[in-house]
Amino acid sequence: MCGIAGEITFDGSRPDVGRVAAMTAQMTPRGPDGDGVFARGPMAFGHRRLRIIDLSDAAHQPMHDPELGLTLVFNGCIYNYPELRRELQGMGYHFFSHGDTEVILKAWHAWGPDCVHRLYGMFAFCLWEQHGQRAHLVRDRLGIKPLYYALDGQRLRFASSLPALLKGGGLDTSLDPVALHHYLSFHSVVPAPRTVLSGVRKLPPATLLSIEADGSSREKEYWRPVFGPQPGDEKRDFADWQDETLAVMRRAVERRLVADVPVGVLLSGGLDSSLVVGLLAEAGQTGLATFSIGFEAVDAEKGDEFQYSDIIAKHFDTNHHQLFIDASRTLSELPNCIAAMSEPMVSHDCIGFYLLSEEVSKHVRVVQSGQGADEIFAGYHWYPPMMDGGDALATYRAAFFDRDHDEMLEVLDPRHHGHDESSEFVRRHFALPDAERAIDKALRLDTQVMLVDDPVKRVDNMTMAFGLEARVPFLDHEVVELAARIPAEHKVPEGGKYVLREAARRVIPAGVIDRPKGYFPVPALKYLRGPYLERVRDVLTDRRARERGLFNPRYVDTLLANPEAHITPLRGSKLWQLALLETWLQTRGL
Repeated sequence: MCGIAGEITFDGSRPDVGRVAAMTAQMTPRGPDGDGVFARGPMAFGHRRLRIIDLSDAAHQPMHDPELGLTLVFNGCIYNYPELRRELQGMGYHFFSHGDTEVILKAWHAWGPDCVHRLYGMFAFCLWEQHGQRAHLVRDRLGIKPLYYALDGQRLRFASSLPALLKGGGLDTSLDPVALHHYLSFHSVVPAPRTVLSGVRKLPPATLLSIEADGSSREKEYWRPVFGPQPGDEKRDFADWQDETLAVMRRAVERRLVADVPVGVLLSGGLDSSLVVGLLAEAGQTGLATFSIGFEAVDAEKGDEFQYSDIIAKHFDTNHHQLFIDASRTLSELPNCIAAMSEPMVSHDCIGFYLLSEEVSKHVRVVQSGQGADEIFAGYHWYPPMMDGGDALATYRAAFFDRDHDEMLEVLDPRHHGHDESSEFVRRHFALPDAERAIDKALRLDTQVMLVDDPVKRVDNMTMAFGLEARVPFLDHEVVELAARIPAEHKVPEGGKYVLREAARRVIPAGVIDRPKGYFPVPALKYLRGPYLERVRDVLTDRRARERGLFNPRYVDTLLANPEAHITPLRGSKLWQLALLETWLQTRGL
C-alpha cells in the first residue's frame, strides 16, 4: 500500500519535478517507509512506500525496467502475484525483486492491457511506455484503491489523494454543481468520474484510461458483473448457494494473507467481520490480532458493540484489543479526521475508523475488514421493498436519498439551484443492461457506485492516514460475481444477507448471527449537542462560509435551532452534512 503521483506533459515541455515531489510528500502518511521520484522525458513519477511485500530496496518505486522500456508507480496489493511470477518466469522473464510491483511490469509487457484480467487484488497504478510515449491509468474492479487526476491538452497529473493533487497547483477548484447535488442528496456519494471540485476527476472502478503522446485519450471499462441468475443457476438450491458462498469466501480471506508482515482483523462484532475471523481461524491462523472500538452512549443509544466482538474473540482465542473513545477525544480529533479525507465524507463511521486505525497501526500494518457485505448480499433495509416491483427509482430514492429535490432548493443559495441530478443519475444507472429486476438494479448501483464512494473510500482514507493497509475479502471480485448471481430471494429474507448468515452458522457462533443489525455508532455526531453543536455553529457562521454563500442562511438557522429534528432516512444529521462540507473546504484552503 502506498501513495502515487505524477505528471506527464504533451506540449514538449518538461514535467515539473518539484510539483511531483510536493504531491508525493503530501502523501507521507500513506507511505511512511520511503519515497522516490523518477523523471525521464515528458514523464515524472513520485511514490511513497509502505513496506508490506518484499521489504527490501529492490521493490523500491517508481520502478523502471530499462530492458522493457516500462516505468510504473503502483498502489495496492496483487494477491496472486506469486502464481503470476512463476508463469512469467516460465515464459523467460527474469526478476530483480520479489514483490508484486515488478510482476505488473512483466505482465504488462507479456500480455499488454489485457493483463488486468489476471490481476487479483486491489490496485491503482500508472504505467509509462517509453517507446510509444504512452501512459495508462488503471483502477481495480471495485475501486478499492483511489486514483485522482486532472487532464487537459498540456498535461496529465495524477495522485492517490485529492489533497495531494492540489499540491501540484493550477487546478480549477470551483465547486462542481452536479457533484454538489449528489453530496447533499445522494447520501454524500459523488459517483466517478466527478469530485466535488470541477477541476479534479477520479478514475472509475474497473477502468483503464490510456493517454497518447499528443494528449488524446481513450477509456475502457474492463469488468462488469451481471446481476441476476445466469444459465444453469436454476439447478442450484439454497444449500448449493451456501456451499459456494463459503468456498469463495475461504479463498478470498486466504488470498489476503499474502504479506511479509502479520495480518490482523478489524472486528466490529457483526456477522461480516466475525466471519472473516472465523474463516481465518479455520485456515489455521492462531494468535490472530483483532481490534474493536466503542464510543460514549447518548441517551439510550449505545456507542459500542463490545459484547458481540468479545464473543468472537473468546471463541477463536484471538489476541483482542478494545479501544474505548470518550467524547472529548472524538471532538479533538475531528479536524485531523477531516484533513485525512480525500473528499468530504459525511458518515459518522469516519471518525471511528480514524481513531481505530491510529490504535491498530501501533500493533500491525495490515488488517482484513468486513466492508462490502451489506451491499453485495443485500443487507440494507431498502432492498426488500425493491422486491415488489413498482417504481424502482421512487422506492430507492425514498429510502436512500438524504433530501428530495424540493428540499435541495431550500438548502442551497439560489445561485446554486439546478436540475435533479441525483435522481437522473440513478435513473440512468437503473436503465443499464445486465440487471433486469428492480432489486438487482439497486444492488448493482450500490456495489458499483455507493460502495466505492462511501464505505470503501472511507476505509482507505482513514486507515492510510496511519500507514495501515486494509484488505476487504468481501470485495474479492469472485465473491462479488457470485453474490450478483445468487437469486434475491436467498439474500433479502429475515433482515438481509440471508444466504450469508445461514452459511456462516457452520463457522461462527449463532450469538453474533441472530443479533440485531448493528453499525459503527458515533452518537455524538448524530445528536449534535454542547461543544459539537458549537463547533458546527462556528463553522457555518464563519466569515469564509458567509462569503462562500453556498447555503441558504434561513435553512441553516432552522437546522441550528433544532438539529435533532432534522435526521436523514439513513439516520444521519442534516446539519452535520452541511458543516462537514464547509469544514473540508476550509481545511483545504478553498
